[in-house]
Amino acid sequence: MNLTDTYKHQALREQMVAHLQSLGIRNRAVLNAMLLIPRHFFFDRAFVEKAYDNRAFPIGNGQTISQPFTVARQSELLSVTAGMKVLEVGTGSGYQAAVLASMGAEVYTLERHQALHEHASALLKVMQLNKVHCYYADGFEGLPQHSPFDRILITASAPAIPQKLLKQLCIGGSMVVPVQNKEGSQTMTIITRIDEEQFDTVEGNKYRFVPMLKGLE
Repeated sequence: MNLTDTYKHQALREQMVAHLQSLGIRNRAVLNAMLLIPRHFFFDRAFVEKAYDNRAFPIGNGQTISQPFTVARQSELLSVTAGMKVLEVGTGSGYQAAVLASMGAEVYTLERHQALHEHASALLKVMQLNKVHCYYADGFEGLPQHSPFDRILITASAPAIPQKLLKQLCIGGSMVVPVQNKEGSQTMTIITRIDEEQFDTVEGNKYRFVPMLKGLE
């Protein structure tokens, strides 16, 4: 695995981050993480020239790497601080997990597609991102053996708020999840656990994600 980060790549990241700021991303920790992590490492060679465009791209198995703005916005909404324990549902390329780890989070990330899980796990290991722990698992089940989590991030559109994952939040913890709408888009939703039984829900803007599916592949 040949990972080369040139001055040209670094300049392209600076342009990407400046563009994210122009779109309203303000969280300095998010911007710094995205300035640090080489997004082109997570791309197929066929698309590497487009790695710093604000676009989503295919990564195989019918999945995509989200556009930089979506990664930045979800990371910002998650309100991660150093030392937090975060569950990510949908490892995909591994880029989102790398950004969260660079923000100081201990990231437990799971993926239902074995090929994507193996590729992302190997890449993150080569990058020496030791705060990322990869699992081949069903996202609807979460990782109860490692709960509770301070934050949970779902990077695919859920048909409804996953109840099993809510139970894996610590008190005061929150989940960021795009929830499917009837018209075909998804509403970015933030759920905060108030106590053992109560949750506060806030709905945000509309997005488009690949669907969250059950089982393993």
